[in-house]
Amino acid sequence: MVSAGDFRNGLTIEFEGNVYQVIEFQHVKPGKGAAFVRTKLRNIKNGGVVEKTFRPTEKCPQAHIERSDMQYLYSDGELYHFMDVETYDQIALNEDAIGDALKFVKENEMVKMLSHNGEVFSVEPPLFVELEVTETEPGFKGDTSTGATKPATVETGATLNVPLFVEIGDKLKMNTFKSFIMQMISPEMKVSGDFMVKKCILHKRIFQEGYYDLFKLRLSSRCASKDYGAYESVQYGA
Repeated sequence: MVSAGDFRNGLTIEFEGNVYQVIEFQHVKPGKGAAFVRTKLRNIKNGGVVEKTFRPTEKCPQAHIERSDMQYLYSDGELYHFMDVETYDQIALNEDAIGDALKFVKENEMVKMLSHNGEVFSVEPPLFVELEVTETEPGFKGDTSTGATKPATVETGATLNVPLFVEIGDKLKMNTFKSFIMQMISPEMKVSGDFMVKKCILHKRIFQEGYYDLFKLRLSSRCASKDYGAYESVQYGA
């Protein structure tokens, strides 16, 4: 049992017949009346968020969520199949349990299977994945205008918006939790005048409300010998 006064973000509890994760809490001590704890709770099975208040001494059973490593094998169009790589046991989940968790996950990748009391209710993809662009409109020289994007399809079949310079065959490092591109993996460089524009994107701002920054990397004396660690970064379009 855990007291509401000991709630913390990320804690999972059993409450009113459901399992919730604390995503926000606040200890409130009004001028008059008893203190209480205001919370926002996320239902771990359906994702719904509710607001609840508790007395600081009120107790709830702590829910224990099991996370096990399994390999994503394939989808047959109706079910998604997974295997325990140690026991070779296999299970299949329907789309309701999967949601869009696997949109950026390739076959044979390892994932986390989340269960409560033996019931699997969700799948966690790996936080970072590398995916190849399989379909997009051709890029053109000079397509580096801030904020301009185009649709692209990656090898899992998922679609997303990418900068105009991205081409078929380019590899993207994705953050699956926030569904944004962190950086380009391809080593190629694009040349523009006396600058070389590296295919890279600020991961903190990429695709937040469709905005991204490119950096111009000025050639230095070491660049001539292909030592790319010597670039002097200058913000593009500044």
